[in-house]
Amino acid sequence: MNIEEIISLFETSQILTYIGYFFIFNITLIILEIFFDFFTSKERRWKDTGANIIIFFLGQLLEKTIFGSIGIICLLPFYNLSPFEIPMNWWTWALSLLAADFTYYWMHRIEHEHRILWANHSVHHSSEDYNLTVSMRLSIIESAIEWIFLIPIILIGFNPFQAIISLIFVAQYQTWIHTERIVKLGWLDEVFNTPSVHRVHHGSNHKYLDKNYGGILILWDKLFGTFQREEEKVVYGLTKNINSNNPITINFIEYKNIWKDVKRCKSWRDRFKIVFGDLVWRPSYFE
Repeated sequence: MNIEEIISLFETSQILTYIGYFFIFNITLIILEIFFDFFTSKERRWKDTGANIIIFFLGQLLEKTIFGSIGIICLLPFYNLSPFEIPMNWWTWALSLLAADFTYYWMHRIEHEHRILWANHSVHHSSEDYNLTVSMRLSIIESAIEWIFLIPIILIGFNPFQAIISLIFVAQYQTWIHTERIVKLGWLDEVFNTPSVHRVHHGSNHKYLDKNYGGILILWDKLFGTFQREEEKVVYGLTKNINSNNPITINFIEYKNIWKDVKRCKSWRDRFKIVFGDLVWRPSYFE
């Protein structure tokens, strides 16, 4: 498969129609929950909901005009370097989805473990509410770099179209799990990422921190020791909340915090660790 064929797939493939249907279904769920919460007077921070929607539209605008093509352009050289080529058929789509789900687990986990990546991903965790609009609260610039995590999939032979679409499906799946209205689902909570499982991931409770990274399957968390069941009431948000509904502040406040810490550092080694190290590390002289 040459470059022209891959690019044309993003314009003509039938699977994009199904992705579109899935997107419309998710938007419908979000709208229904908003109306249901409004007419049942369920407690909700409405300014927070408004911020989530604005962030979603900003992200879509940037992705459709700038960032969407970055991943394709940057992954093509790796595709050309790979000595392997996996054909596209029903069973390789299943394998691609499994590979994308595995990739998502590690991408998600690394975003929680390195501060410069957390600066993007913390946007999603900064809401103190938990409803379907939180699934729309994603960094407006995160999509510009997430293609990096798809490089291993490309090198083993999946083409960029199949890899990107599979990762999109993994992300789209997770819309419905951002709700408090669905309780525990028994054995499904032990296999899949469900509302109960993902509520834990959004908790700032000490026992819930850095747990349940899975996208579709939660089996990766069980395999790599990061699984936690929902046991105590979840407190949503960050360990130190940002207290803002401004979409720009929400997206860039952690970058501002990183810059403040960088200016306080006394060596380039400390500056490097502040930016690329784990979330809690600070030089001893900060205290």
